[in-house]
Amino acid sequence: MRRIAAVLLWSALSAAFIGPGTVTTAARAGASFRLELLWALLFSTITCWALQESAARLTIASGKTLGEALVWRFAGTTAAFVPWLAVGAVVLGCAAYQAGNILGAAAGAGLAVAAPVRLTAAACGLAVGAGLVFGTPRALALLLGVVVALMGVAFVVGAALTAPSPGEILAGSVVPRAPRGSGTLILGLIGTTVVPYNLFLGSGLARGRDLGETRAALGTAIGGGGLISMAILVVGTGASASPFSFASVADSLELRLGAWAGGLFATGLFAAGLSSALTAPLAAGLAAASVRRAGRPEHRTRTVVALAVLAFGLLFGLAEVKPIPVILLAQAVNGLLLPFVAVFLLLAVNDRALVGDGALSGALANTVCGIAVLATFVIGARALLLAAFAALGRTAPGEDWIVAAALAAAAALGWPIILQARRLRG
Repeated sequence: MRRIAAVLLWSALSAAFIGPGTVTTAARAGASFRLELLWALLFSTITCWALQESAARLTIASGKTLGEALVWRFAGTTAAFVPWLAVGAVVLGCAAYQAGNILGAAAGAGLAVAAPVRLTAAACGLAVGAGLVFGTPRALALLLGVVVALMGVAFVVGAALTAPSPGEILAGSVVPRAPRGSGTLILGLIGTTVVPYNLFLGSGLARGRDLGETRAALGTAIGGGGLISMAILVVGTGASASPFSFASVADSLELRLGAWAGGLFATGLFAAGLSSALTAPLAAGLAAASVRRAGRPEHRTRTVVALAVLAFGLLFGLAEVKPIPVILLAQAVNGLLLPFVAVFLLLAVNDRALVGDGALSGALANTVCGIAVLATFVIGARALLLAAFAALGRTAPGEDWIVAAALAAAAALGWPIILQARRLRG
C-alpha cells in the first residue's frame, strides 16, 4: 500500500507534463507521421526521469529544495539575484500557459457535453482554486495520481482499440527517424515532457522522502506518464493531419469504433487539462516559497502565488484570449531557464559539500544526466530563437540550423562544466 501511495504521489509529475500541449503535439505527431516519432517520446521520458531523479536526490540528501539550493549556491556573491530570476521565470511560465490548461480541460468537457466554454472553464477554475486553498501539496499530488490513472485508462484503451502493429510500435520506439517536416514536432514532443517548473515541483515533493523508494516510484510514475504520451500519439494516427483539431481526433475515433471511443478521448483530454491546471499553480507556489524571505510563512507564500497564477490563466481563459506577448516572453525566458537548471542539477549532485558522499552521482548517472543537459540545450535554443524571431516579426530559420547552433553551444560549454563537476567532487 505504501508503494502504491508513493507512485500516486509522484504521478503528479506526469500530471504536470501531460497537459493539453502534450495531447496536441503527440496526437498531431501521430496524425502526421503515424508511429515514426514514438522514439522521441521514449527519449524524452528517459531524459525527464534523469533530471527528476537528480532533483529529488538533491533535496533528500541536502535537505534543500531546488530553489533553496540555488539560494545557497549564490548567497553572498554578485549573482545572488539569480535564484529570484529563475523562480520568476518559473512563475511567469506557469501563468502564461495556465490559460491553455484551463481551455484544454474545457475543450475536453465540451466534446462530451454541450456546455459553453466559459461555463466549463469557470467550473474548472473554481475546482482548482478550492484544491489550492484547502489541499496540501502531498494531498493534491495523491489526487493528481488518481486523475492520471483515469487519463491513462482513457488513452491507453483508445490506443489499444486502434489496433496498431506491434512491430511498427517497436520500430517507431527504438529506431530514431526524422521524416521531412518532423523537426518541430520532435523538439515539441521532448519540450512538452521536459519542463523546468516540473523540476521545482518534484524537488518540493521530495522533502523528507526515502531515496530508494523515491527512485522506484519515480521510475514507475514517469514511465507511466511516458506510456500515456505514447498512447496519445497512437490515438492520433486515426485523425486527419489537416486540418487537425481535438474534434477531428474524437470524430475519427467515433467513426471507427463508436461514440463511446470519442468519449474516451474527451475524458482523457479533460483529465489532462484539469491536472495541468492544478500542477502549474502548485509548482509556481512551491518555487516561490523556496526563495521566500526568512520569517515569511511558507503556506501563505505558496497559496498566494498559486492563486495569482490561477487567476491570470482563468482571466484569459474566460475571455477566450491567449496572452500571446506573455507567452512569447515566457518561451524566451524558459528557453534560458531549462538548460540553466539542468546544468545546475548536474553540478549540484556532483557537489560533495552539498549532497555528501552517499548521494554523489556515479558515471552512469552523470552520462544519462549529461545527455539530458544536451537535450535541454537544443530545446532551450529552439524556444529562445523562435520567440525572438516571432517577436521581431520575421521567419525563423530551419530546424537544422537551430539544432546545429544548440549543439555548438553545448560543445563550447560542455568541457568547462565537466571541469567544474570534477572540482566540486574534490
